[in-house]
Amino acid sequence: MPQLNIRGIVVDFPFTPYPCQQDYMSKVIECLQYKVNGILESPTGTGKTLCLLCASLAWRDYFKDTISARKIAERMGGAELFPDRPMSSWGTSATDGDTPTYYTDIPKIIYASRTHSQLTQVINELKNTTYRPKVCVLGSREQLCINPEVMRQESNHVKVISCIQCFTQSSPAHTERKSTDKELVNSILDVEDLVKAGNKNRVCPYYLSRSLKQQADIIFMPYNYLLDPKSRRAHNIELKGTVVIFDEAHNVEKICEESTSFDLTPYDLASAIEAVDKLLLEQVKEATRGEVNEDFNLESLNSGMVHLAESKILLDLEAAIDSFELPSDDKGITKPGSFIYELFQKAHLTFDTKAGILEALDQIVGYLAGKPGIFLNTSGLQKLSDIIQKSRFSAHLEWFYCVTQCDFLLTGFFPTGNILSYWCFSPGFSMQELVRQGVRSIILTSGTLSPLGSFTAEMQIPFPVSLENPHVIQRDQIFVSVIDKGPDNIQLSSYMNNCFSSSPQKVNLGRVIPHGLLVFFPSYPVMEKTLEFWKANGHADRIENMKPMFVEPKGKGSFTEMIEGYYGKVNDPKSKGGSFFAVCRGKASEGLDFADTFGRGVIITGLPFPPRMDPRIILKMEYLNEMCRKANKGIKYLSGQEWYRQQASRAVNQAIGRVIRHREDYGAIFLCDYRFKNSDARSQLPSWVRPYVRFNDSFGNIIRDVAQFFRVAQKLVSGLRKKGLKRGRDDFSCLEHGMAGVCLQYELQMESGRRKPMGLLDALESSDSRIMEEEEHLVGEDIPEETKAEKAKAFLQVLKESLSQVHLQRIMLALQKYKKADSLQELLDEVVDLFAKDSNTYTLLREFYQFIRPHHKKKFDEACQELTGLGCGYKPEHSLSKEEREKLMHHTDPCLTFCFYTPLFNFHCGYFLVNAPLENETARQALHGSSQKSILYATFISDIKRAIGVEKSHQFFSAVEDYKKTDNYDNMISKVVSLLTEKAEDFSVLKTFGMFVRPHHKQRFLEIMDLEVSGLTPVRTQSKISSYFTCSDRK
Repeated sequence: MPQLNIRGIVVDFPFTPYPCQQDYMSKVIECLQYKVNGILESPTGTGKTLCLLCASLAWRDYFKDTISARKIAERMGGAELFPDRPMSSWGTSATDGDTPTYYTDIPKIIYASRTHSQLTQVINELKNTTYRPKVCVLGSREQLCINPEVMRQESNHVKVISCIQCFTQSSPAHTERKSTDKELVNSILDVEDLVKAGNKNRVCPYYLSRSLKQQADIIFMPYNYLLDPKSRRAHNIELKGTVVIFDEAHNVEKICEESTSFDLTPYDLASAIEAVDKLLLEQVKEATRGEVNEDFNLESLNSGMVHLAESKILLDLEAAIDSFELPSDDKGITKPGSFIYELFQKAHLTFDTKAGILEALDQIVGYLAGKPGIFLNTSGLQKLSDIIQKSRFSAHLEWFYCVTQCDFLLTGFFPTGNILSYWCFSPGFSMQELVRQGVRSIILTSGTLSPLGSFTAEMQIPFPVSLENPHVIQRDQIFVSVIDKGPDNIQLSSYMNNCFSSSPQKVNLGRVIPHGLLVFFPSYPVMEKTLEFWKANGHADRIENMKPMFVEPKGKGSFTEMIEGYYGKVNDPKSKGGSFFAVCRGKASEGLDFADTFGRGVIITGLPFPPRMDPRIILKMEYLNEMCRKANKGIKYLSGQEWYRQQASRAVNQAIGRVIRHREDYGAIFLCDYRFKNSDARSQLPSWVRPYVRFNDSFGNIIRDVAQFFRVAQKLVSGLRKKGLKRGRDDFSCLEHGMAGVCLQYELQMESGRRKPMGLLDALESSDSRIMEEEEHLVGEDIPEETKAEKAKAFLQVLKESLSQVHLQRIMLALQKYKKADSLQELLDEVVDLFAKDSNTYTLLREFYQFIRPHHKKKFDEACQELTGLGCGYKPEHSLSKEEREKLMHHTDPCLTFCFYTPLFNFHCGYFLVNAPLENETARQALHGSSQKSILYATFISDIKRAIGVEKSHQFFSAVEDYKKTDNYDNMISKVVSLLTEKAEDFSVLKTFGMFVRPHHKQRFLEIMDLEVSGLTPVRTQSKISSYFTCSDRK
């Protein structure tokens, strides 16, 4: 396995990494070295999990080297163990100057993800590396319990109580001894493996995992275990000095808020009161029979228990909540977060009585759970206990709102009482709590965190390190199109009346998208209403006949069955695939993997904004607006409207992420809402999607382009798979940037060298040498061979960077074939197939003009004009061969040329050249019309520079510029003659210069040309012309 040196840390990686993977690992190590937080976005398929594991564990190993080196150095008394490497250098890259003394100072890594199934995938990735840390995965009793007596219980809370009782009655030392067994300590176990190990060793997996946690180097857990204070205490999670990694962190914001929020319903209070009543009744029955429970009796209860047993706290709390008269508009009553303590005060629940009441609640629940023959719903009591713990009588109450709203019976919508809601609106509350616990670094990472700026603002802790990684795919593997109008020309949006018209586009797109198609709606109501409309109008039948429809259910019960039906239909070779209709923020959009044929296309039907009239949404926006007004300088808050837009963008990005799941995958993304044409909406898309967004004038063009995309993508990917390529960069030279980025960079580099048609006189008028240099690079000019070669070399280098190996070979073979067979059409077929499908690559298509032979340039220019809307700057003179251009210049009769002169700096008249035999009709036509001027502009400037060099060319143009301003013919001509008569071969250039002489000086110039100079040396020629000037002056 390759060893990489990243920021001084040696990282063992399973294969040669992509550049984006190295960048990712560098950012991870930077966070750990400098004890700072990081937010890292890297698309699915870029090896994010593997990079996280390898980078963090490599850094941890180096951290350990620091302590080892120090201890060895102390024992050796300052002597060096390795002559070529001092002991002081070991591990310093990991600690950045820290001086840890004990091995217990080595930070533990807490790796948190959304679900245990995702953690299982992470642990499997760890098994593919060379790293073998001590591992622990935490799970719930429900997942890890293997005791049939406990699992028989229906209530989850009763299971917890029963588990505790079983553990206290068995031998805890047995679990602790087993947890130290070498086989268990050194094994990498996921939840399933823990259960197997528990059955094999006859030990409780739940308590085994808690014991292994003490020795673990890296601890895996769902991230609600970290963010929920109750779960954190229950699992005894120590955070001081740890590195906390939140993978799949796009849901962290929601979990942070929910972990410190609650809703207390009338049903919760009623069930709690009923449980206490049952308890009292059982106590009375036992007392009348003379039975005394040693573990539980009224005399042993503390003062808090007495209150509960008499139901006074519960009844008073119920009365206090129901005492509010709610407004008739059903909006409820909203109070500041601190109001909950006023409410608790009415029920005699205060900071002083809290501890006793919590203990009493636990005693009652434990007693009822362990009492045989009694089945009671203790969820109300447990919820009350959780609420008291969440309230915590803590600071930062400005981040909470206390809301009272009416509860209704589902059957008849009759009010049954008031609901007390205590809502946290700042995920930063939980994040700051982790910081207060003393964590070393917090790393948030996911495939879809964009937009990063608004995400970090919500967290309310600094993130000095950030990264938005590109994807590891080529341009030919992704197609992104904004569709603002359907085939019926109706504007598309997520408004209800506009959604109904989108069926024709689904049908048409479904015809060209192979295999699986995903369609995401903004919400369940929109999806249901739209499908009803389609069914009533026959649209659903058309979709069903083409790609059978599967619809995401609201409940979890039938979801598995529905998704398996969809997978089966896509895999059916007799079927054309299937279509799965789901909602943004639903189960399908959040965690499912629609790789390869299961997700070749995804359609986003509108922007999925949260329900605007939801009380929680209204209050969240009000809270953010209030915090913006109160914010101190340097503290940034989102406004309510910014947060509202962010929620829609993040839901879109999450749905988009269902497709293109690895480097050999490909797919199309369709953004069906006119608002995606706005730059603000597009700027919120993931960085790996933004470069490929395209627009089309008509729906028909979209169908044409996407059909062509899938034909090319299928050939590309099938070719790679046939060759059995290993992971690496062999066929993906520019994966980390994508063709669009390379093409843009090339276009910018070439911009200074790409000239618009410029007349000679415009060039002469400018004394800027940069402009003069640009003149050398006119397309079709007779530029030096070295310059041509450099330009061609630069262009071919861009092709190597932006094309796969397969496509590059196609282009090179096509150019070689064109050189031999002179068949323009065959070359056009190849370059158009690769470069005419994406506007980002139009520049590369047009740059092939430099390789086209003169007699084909006009046709190639017309093809580019038709395909891209812009030609290659073709001029008729470009159709002249080099030999024909030389004949044109050297066989020109100056006397006839000057019969139709062109006044200097005012080309309003044409001119006519004769005695220039040309070999084809195209060349003859090139001498007529306005294009005649371009021939002499380009040729004359090129001849001047080639004849006398760049430095003397500047003197020449300076003399002509002075002539323009002063009309001093003598000064100009003496300078020009001295420059153009040093070599005999330059005399033809001097003759050609006559066309630019003004009319009233024309006769004098012709007299010079009449001199017999052809047989003289340059020196004698200059002397004879000088004598002519002297004689003229005397006259």
